[in-house]
Amino acid sequence: MSGRLQAISYRPDTAPLCAALAGEPWRIWLDSGPPEARQGRYDILVADPFRTLVTRGAHTWLVDHRGGGIERRADDPFDLLRAALGERQPAPAGLPFAGGAVGLFAYELARCIERLPAQAVQDTAEPDMAVGLYDWALVVDHAARRSWLVSAGRDPHTAARWPELVARLSNPPPARPVAPFRLRGRPRPHPDAPAYAERFARVQAYIRAGDCYQVNLARRFDAPCSGDPWPAYLRLRRVNPAPFAAWLDLPGLQVLSSSPERFLRVTDGQVLTQPIKGTRARHPEPAEDARRRAALQASAKDRAENVMIVDLLRNDLSRSCAPHSVRVPRLWGVESYARVHHLVSDVTGRLAGGRDALHLLGGCFPGGSITGAPKIRAMEIIDELEGLRRGVYCGSIAWLGFNGDMDSNIAIRTITHAGGRLRFWAGGGIVADSRCAAEYRETLDKAAALLQALEETGDPA
Repeated sequence: MSGRLQAISYRPDTAPLCAALAGEPWRIWLDSGPPEARQGRYDILVADPFRTLVTRGAHTWLVDHRGGGIERRADDPFDLLRAALGERQPAPAGLPFAGGAVGLFAYELARCIERLPAQAVQDTAEPDMAVGLYDWALVVDHAARRSWLVSAGRDPHTAARWPELVARLSNPPPARPVAPFRLRGRPRPHPDAPAYAERFARVQAYIRAGDCYQVNLARRFDAPCSGDPWPAYLRLRRVNPAPFAAWLDLPGLQVLSSSPERFLRVTDGQVLTQPIKGTRARHPEPAEDARRRAALQASAKDRAENVMIVDLLRNDLSRSCAPHSVRVPRLWGVESYARVHHLVSDVTGRLAGGRDALHLLGGCFPGGSITGAPKIRAMEIIDELEGLRRGVYCGSIAWLGFNGDMDSNIAIRTITHAGGRLRFWAGGGIVADSRCAAEYRETLDKAAALLQALEETGDPA
């Protein structure tokens, strides 16, 4: 079977099209933001993968969704995914994605890469990796105001349902009613303020002892809920529009991400990572907001933190990039989002011969901007002090095309829903001259949009 490409009527908001696929297995929407506050260019919408790979601990389950076969393997998850992607296949000109792998790579997948302690408690059933292989996708280019339904031609099932997909995405039916979403209690933070102060002091002690230079210390918020989280995602994308947002509707787990941060992009072998380090809360009064933006731009502390992570990522990229190809074309740029200003840098490179996007992802995982420096020692301290395993938080949501290209986010500003509970995290990098009150306030600033979206969607009973 050969690939197919068909134009679909353009809609400025992809939400109704995602809703039209409700009930499809493994539905994923990589979302560039709502029309009124869009910050990205492309939306990618997929569902009904022909194969899935789910990693938990040392094992990966490979499921053939057409033949029904299930295989459990103990091989490296990145190697298994590379084999599943198979031979490279070019995408149609002008499309970033025309079939391939889409899914999540949780923070805990790092345990397949590095030897790490196991002090933090695993109290959720979130997978370490959950990726589908998709033969078809809807790709929406908001800059060109065009949409395409595209197939790679790797799944014969696609041909049988192509007319139905075209009809459903051209004229989406009314959205199915969903169970009303409702919080059943206020989100509770872990740790609370006194415990956070104690852990902050321990990080500072490690820094003074020379163990590390920076540690990203985070807190988790947890709340019971009922109903379908889809309305909460729709509210979140309006309260906190972000260029690397995503909705993942996986078996037993929904992920609502409003991430502002790109992790790794590969385009024709060219690599880009854009670490965020440095934050100021936005202010509704324009003059004060401008003052805060300028203060972030000029902050010696935030610049130093950013440079630490840039240096870490330069080292990580060098594992997979050609010698002397790694560059820093932008350092300390300020980007403004709905709730915060961020200090962002660009690090680029070129993949070395014999290396691919999965080598790069594995060599850089998890992102240095959400661990600290030195990276492994910072991760050991995180495991010791946070007390709970991060799961999806600070992992990555990514696509990897059959053509070898990739794009991915850092899964921050991200909510997970499973078993009648919502969970999300907020943190910040701690360095020698950090102040506890300011770092604690930063966790609240980062959590504010998520709390608002949840509370406005379903007020606690």
